[in-house]
Amino acid sequence: MKIVVADDSLLLREGLQLLLVEAGHEVVAAVGDGPSYVAATLDHRPDVGVVDVRMPPSHTDEGLRAAVEVRRAWPAARIMVLSQYVEVSYADDLLAAGDGGVGYLLKDRVSDLDDFLEALATVAAGGTVLDPQVVAQLMSRRRDPLGGLTPREREVLALMAEGRSNAAISEALVVTEGAIEKHTQRIFAKLGLLPDDGQHRRVLAVVRFLRAG
Repeated sequence: MKIVVADDSLLLREGLQLLLVEAGHEVVAAVGDGPSYVAATLDHRPDVGVVDVRMPPSHTDEGLRAAVEVRRAWPAARIMVLSQYVEVSYADDLLAAGDGGVGYLLKDRVSDLDDFLEALATVAAGGTVLDPQVVAQLMSRRRDPLGGLTPREREVLALMAEGRSNAAISEALVVTEGAIEKHTQRIFAKLGLLPDDGQHRRVLAVVRFLRAG
């Protein structure tokens, strides 16, 4: 994959670049601020961008705002946001299109390199991967929009939001994969996601889970 990396810490930026190159990917640009990330992404059109939330000048949410700017200019952009802390501002805008290709992980997840690379591949392929803590904080500020779902269906949908496959969800919940498939189909039906929505139904279900209410 071709990747653009944006992090204001030179040490972290170079470290992440080294890890990605050793994993067989090509880092086409490594930058240290939001505007440079926007410019590099729109110039190189990478398979996925990895961007830190807090960058100069205010070190608040410049990276997240830059990610939103990229998606508005190039809706097909695939973006993995990394953060030391959960930042909910602009997160809704980043997820708003419902087309997938978005990830939001806490930086400590990078320490598990295999999981991080798998999450990055999922985002590059158009999937959505959200850190469990991100899901929890986004949901904590909303009314309950999913009154029609059973507790188990909510649990399945929350794990789906983390980017887990049906097989991984079945393992986490200690039930059969067939049972998870049935839960998934019921979730789609209750959320009004028809079969002709195709492979994007999982993405749309996750976005409704996060944004409804």
